[in-house]
Amino acid sequence: MKAFERKERIIQELHRQKKVLVSQLAASFEVTEETIRRDLEKLEQEGIVTRNYGGAVLNAHANDDLPYQTRNTRNIEEKRTIARLLLPLINNGDTLMTDSSSTVFEALKLLDTERQNLTVITNSVIVLNELNQTSHTIISTGGALRPKASSLTGPAARQTIQNYNVDAALFSCKGLSMSSGITDSNEPESELKQFMSQQASRTILLSDSSKFDQVGFVKMLDLKQISYIITDQKPSDDWISFLENQHITLLYPES
Repeated sequence: MKAFERKERIIQELHRQKKVLVSQLAASFEVTEETIRRDLEKLEQEGIVTRNYGGAVLNAHANDDLPYQTRNTRNIEEKRTIARLLLPLINNGDTLMTDSSSTVFEALKLLDTERQNLTVITNSVIVLNELNQTSHTIISTGGALRPKASSLTGPAARQTIQNYNVDAALFSCKGLSMSSGITDSNEPESELKQFMSQQASRTILLSDSSKFDQVGFVKMLDLKQISYIITDQKPSDDWISFLENQHITLLYPES
């Protein structure tokens, strides 16, 4: 089990029990207690837990402004479904630009094992940290750190993105609306995704079904700028018809 998988499991346990014990986690994951203490130390630095004697407790505020690692454990099966649907669209040797969303990270974990010789340009600090042993080429955009989002933004990140042309841009969003298009909650992140889309031959949106008919604070893209939308369940007939008319390929699990 990789370190990021172990951390996800620890966070899931924290949300169930509100506290964890080092000795129990070490036995469960078959690792040393020192390894678990390092995991908990990282989670404390990210604001998710407070360590105590023998373990850690979930911070009371963790459900308010959730750090990346906490968000990454939500709707995990839906994200994995989307990742599996993406797989046939990515070939060995492809070049990609990716955002800092937890949905895209789940897809990259699958691509890491199922594809060869990928080049990934990303503003995600999580990808840089957790996939640092990968055989693929990972390029950081650089830029200013947004700690809670574990992402890099700003002029330096934008300049890096504009230096490359790639096969596909992969990102998520906060909302999809037939009238408002694709929206997000953060302006710097939205701006970077716009530049990623401009530099890519295909733009692939990874979005769970809860995002349909939602509108975020910031306009990111028009739907016509998207090549594919991948989601975890069949949308309404109205959405299917609308996307067909927009010449957007919609992928979802067959019943």
